[in-house]
Amino acid sequence: MDNSGRERITLHIDMDSFYSSVEVREKPELKGLPVVVGSDPKGGSGRGVASTCSYEARAYGIHSGMAISKAYKLCPDAVYLRVNMKLYKEVSAEIMQTLRIFADKFQQVSVDEAYLDIGESISDYESATLLAKKIKSETQRLHGLTCSIGVAPNKVVAKIASDFNKPDGLTVVRPEDIQDFLFPMHVSKIPGIGKKTQPILEELGIETVGQLATCDVQLLISRFGKYGVVMHQLANGIDTREVKEREEVKSVSTEDTFDEDISDPGRIEQVFKELTEKVHTSMMKKRFRYRTVTIKVRYEDFRTYTRAKTLNAATTDKEVITKNALILMEEFMGKGRFRLLGVGVTKLEKIDERQTFLSDFY
Repeated sequence: MDNSGRERITLHIDMDSFYSSVEVREKPELKGLPVVVGSDPKGGSGRGVASTCSYEARAYGIHSGMAISKAYKLCPDAVYLRVNMKLYKEVSAEIMQTLRIFADKFQQVSVDEAYLDIGESISDYESATLLAKKIKSETQRLHGLTCSIGVAPNKVVAKIASDFNKPDGLTVVRPEDIQDFLFPMHVSKIPGIGKKTQPILEELGIETVGQLATCDVQLLISRFGKYGVVMHQLANGIDTREVKEREEVKSVSTEDTFDEDISDPGRIEQVFKELTEKVHTSMMKKRFRYRTVTIKVRYEDFRTYTRAKTLNAATTDKEVITKNALILMEEFMGKGRFRLLGVGVTKLEKIDERQTFLSDFY
């Protein structure tokens, strides 16, 4: 539960073997072959590492971070490709744009991972599961790639869950199931517990998450300091970190999920007016003007779309938001009932304080 009192539902999306999957997508003839992306193996004498590899390569014991020379010894017949970061970043940007559509709050944490907070628009795990399935199908349909998703009450459990059933997995952990899910796992499954921490925990007789969760926290503090408290909380599935965009403000938006799906034009117009009021108030408090109006539409079957209209010049006009939102909405009218509607403004410009003062003065 967050500061507003709502139940938080967090999704962690992890693209499956991202670099190698992108390479296979670009070169279909590689499908089904062991593919290793990383340094040049140089016939087994290369000094770099494997950045990632396909699941066919993993069957030979190869894994990310492994010395490329060792990978070559394990499977000399694998397809070895150099890292093409420009391509991966381009594909990542496209995928992240798709994922943002489904999020109330969004946080990209790496080129192939992101957290989505959906608790503002979805309050039950049945609906969250349906949405996760929709995200998986859209990622496959639009980008030709699979992902694994963890659905849970917070970030740490969601991240562990996304890795639980790879590739192309979906693991849902409800609040009441956290202990049953986490406790049997090895402590290495807790993010941040690595090669330096594990041996110390083993000295204390701690090998499973359950043992860490039930350990005397004072003992952990004596060995690890403040991090001992953090480990103890994570082992108990406690994580208060919010899903939070790390970049500067790029948009102001809000949305409404309805108790009953709607289709009445009059009701839809009223919703957009109410949403516009909230967006405009927030925008003015932050002292922005906008150039682009966006809408978000989610049908009753979770099909989700966004549309945008860019104006000739930036403005703070509230009525222009509503007017353009309704114009953008025309495309979707009469094609089903709506579970959610959203309005936003982007391409924001900071209002110059001095210009505002002078215009008020004159």
